[in-house]
Amino acid sequence: MLEKTRGIFLHYINYSDSSVIAKIYTEKFGQQSYIISGIRSKKSSTRINVFQPLFLLDLEVYHKDGRGIQRLKNARLSVPFNQLPFDVYKSSQAIFLSELLMKCLKEEESNPELFDFLFHAACLLDLAEDGDCNFLVSFLFRLTRYLGVDPQAPPQAPFRYFDLVSASFRENEPAHNQFMNYEITHKFTELFNCDFSELEKLNFTNRHRRVLLDHLVDYYRIHLDLGGDLKSLSVLKEVLG
Repeated sequence: MLEKTRGIFLHYINYSDSSVIAKIYTEKFGQQSYIISGIRSKKSSTRINVFQPLFLLDLEVYHKDGRGIQRLKNARLSVPFNQLPFDVYKSSQAIFLSELLMKCLKEEESNPELFDFLFHAACLLDLAEDGDCNFLVSFLFRLTRYLGVDPQAPPQAPFRYFDLVSASFRENEPAHNQFMNYEITHKFTELFNCDFSELEKLNFTNRHRRVLLDHLVDYYRIHLDLGGDLKSLSVLKEVLG
């Protein structure tokens, strides 16, 4: 059946000289694989350049429940980006997040709340000026709620450490080594109180952001099955400095 849906592009692999198989997170059907025949042909109505990390698309697809690979009839940009494709700082974040999302978003079913969050987050990454350096850690923190692995809110009682394994704040140092130290724990709590549209209010240095990124990636590894290494992480860290 021919269906229309919005989608967020994640990744593609070559299928033949003129065709690709694309991973797209859709509003109606969750994450899906689509074969796109003849996309490299001059006669194709869909251009390969619309398939870039986190690009927002309007799709026409042939969907059949239970089919491993669906077919895509047409794709066009839903919201053209002004900065993300051309800014290496933003595009490297988009590449990393596309890889992470492809590993995390495993359900092939509709989740409108999650889709809206991702859709608007991609728009924010493109538009953000002030505080855009804080986008990545704030996104990773907020995404945990939609994936059902959000950390416990900071308690009223004294605390010094955030335990990555139990996803909770602790007064005493955990027996294992998967935790944030006192300084980073208290920086982490800033994320609980800052709106996603007010990233410039986060008082983070470059070191804080690097350490928080490492801890948040570890948190994802502990609580979600990421299925191997994140290949784009090392490149991202080089770009972020």
